[in-house]
Amino acid sequence: MIICSLQSVTLTYGADTLFNDLSCEIKQGERIGLIGRNGEGKTSLLKLMAGHIPPGQGLVTWKKGLSIGFLEQMPDVEAHRDVRAVLLDAFQGLLNIKQQMAALERRLAQVPAPSTLDADLQKYGLLLERFQQKGGYEIEAKIERVATGLHIAPLLEKKWGQLSGGERTKVGLAKLLLKEPDFLLLDEPTNHLDVPAIEWLTDFLNRYHGTMIIVSHDRYFLDEVATKIFELEQGALQVYHGNYTRYVQEKEERILREFQQYQDQQKKIKKMKETIKRLKEWANRANPPNAGMHRRAKSMEKALARIEVLKKPIMDPKKIRLDFSMDGRSGKDVVVLEDVSKRFGDRELFSDVNMHVRFRERVAIVGANGSGKTTLLNIIMGAEAADGGRVALGSGLSIGYLSQHTAELDPERTVLEEFRDKVPMAEGDARMTLARFLFYGNAVFRKVKDLSGGERMRLRLAQLVHQRHNLLILDEPTNHLDIDSREAFEEALMEYPGTVIAVSHDRYFLDRLFDITYWIAHRRCTRYEGNYTVAREKRRHLTEK
Repeated sequence: MIICSLQSVTLTYGADTLFNDLSCEIKQGERIGLIGRNGEGKTSLLKLMAGHIPPGQGLVTWKKGLSIGFLEQMPDVEAHRDVRAVLLDAFQGLLNIKQQMAALERRLAQVPAPSTLDADLQKYGLLLERFQQKGGYEIEAKIERVATGLHIAPLLEKKWGQLSGGERTKVGLAKLLLKEPDFLLLDEPTNHLDVPAIEWLTDFLNRYHGTMIIVSHDRYFLDEVATKIFELEQGALQVYHGNYTRYVQEKEERILREFQQYQDQQKKIKKMKETIKRLKEWANRANPPNAGMHRRAKSMEKALARIEVLKKPIMDPKKIRLDFSMDGRSGKDVVVLEDVSKRFGDRELFSDVNMHVRFRERVAIVGANGSGKTTLLNIIMGAEAADGGRVALGSGLSIGYLSQHTAELDPERTVLEEFRDKVPMAEGDARMTLARFLFYGNAVFRKVKDLSGGERMRLRLAQLVHQRHNLLILDEPTNHLDIDSREAFEEALMEYPGTVIAVSHDRYFLDRLFDITYWIAHRRCTRYEGNYTVAREKRRHLTEK
């Protein structure tokens, strides 16, 4: 059954057309991953499906009575409300029934007139049945379950105004999941979630009975949840059946097939044009000119005009071009930590951390939010002091640091100014370099404070590439990057001859690049030989014993 359809939809913003003549159908029970580069219009497409914005042209229709839930990146809530009350809003219908039941209970307690008693009792019985069937007595249990799964249980008694942007987004996600709408529209739901919360969300969505469309750059998550992929590219929507990995295979097959069809058609057109030219030449050489050949040439020209010329498929779309290199290598031992501990006030973050990183190793640090991963990076770099233990760095180290918040950038500088401040080079050369990171033309004169998260990360990567460090310390480096940029970044790191230490919740990134994993949990840090998936299986095996 089709629950939502878009027919010949066009959407423009000012002079920019996001998509034109776009059509698609969403069927009941589908779990669709919506992918595409930043700026292609994925969020706008979700808003159209949610009914939040109207199309410029075309038609959006929904199944009658369909309940729609749309995850907004920044929910609008009064600052004085506490988080538990915000989550209770998800059960407004049940709370209304509860209020009606309470009002009837008060009337019945006052010894109602015999003429209304039977009617009141009957009404109360119906309300009670609806309340029970819809899970009215499970409201608190559901809130606790979702809050625990998304790791927001400590926030339940906090006021909305006390929450960070990431915390607000997580609470908004929790509220939406508690509503259980028929049609779930999620825009980057794994943002701000750590790996355990992402795994809980994956399990929740795979058990969900409704239909969902998920915008995400998390390839591992899409592999586990999506059964169909919509790709938005240059205003057109391509549909692929299967998860993300299947999409990659199917897209490659489609592009190769379309390119072959394009080449075959071009050969046919070229051959027809040559035949038309020869026929005209032969007709004109004849004395008198051959009218029959002219007619054949004219007929072939009409046939040529009727051919619908295929567009040449994009074989190599524009993506950032990275080439990490280094000036001089470090010593064999890059980082050595012995029995390192750290606490903040009465809270012990971690203790007895031992780490040995050697030249050219790829080391991942994983763990739940708040476990101390970023603090451990700061201790390694000397930005924070350990409370106990020994920290030793190898000889000849040149450290390049990439923070998840790109706080190293000056918000008041332009892109060009900020780049040249860290990488001295002539303006013309700098602009050519920035173009490799998709900053074209006047984009280099935009101020850093006006850039999106993805654009800021691309600027930091441009600086980092040209600083030629032999140790890269990366804190959530794939945050804000679209899939194409993530893949370009990963390919560059695979060729990088230096050492990499990274904190990340991107499991695809972790599995592809890192063969040593340090896992922080319960104030301890454990080393595993292997990538994230190997480390996770080893931990599961230990807990099952």
